[in-house]
Amino acid sequence: MRRTSSDRERTRTVLRYLLVAAYLFAGYVHVHTPHFFMPVMPGWVPYPRETIVGTGLCEIAGAIGLLIPRIRKFAAIMLSLYAVCVFPANIKHMLDFAHGSGSAIGWLYHAPRMLFQPVIVWWTLFSGGLIAWPFAKLQRQP
Repeated sequence: MRRTSSDRERTRTVLRYLLVAAYLFAGYVHVHTPHFFMPVMPGWVPYPRETIVGTGLCEIAGAIGLLIPRIRKFAAIMLSLYAVCVFPANIKHMLDFAHGSGSAIGWLYHAPRMLFQPVIVWWTLFSGGLIAWPFAKLQRQP
């Protein structure tokens, strides 16, 4: 079965709205409960509380940007870079858990979370219209 351009765009739109919902939720949680994320912050990050709130605001702005066609690609690039930049905090969170009193449920969260980070980067770029892989080659428009 061959996917048509309209199928790909429908998939892109559905994934975009799911991503927007996820980033809006994550942004809200970062802004309204920054204390929850304080233990995850690497010690070398200056102003950790303000950084957490700032990342939440970036998530919200990026989610809104994905909804605006004129800036969608820029928002997708920035959210992809954001996902790469927060990866050290995710690694710290996993390592702190591994050295602490880890339970099986914790590994059920941490292992998929670490493996899913590249998917988030792909998902953001695909949703923003920057890549079409694996569905098809991206058609350049004049």
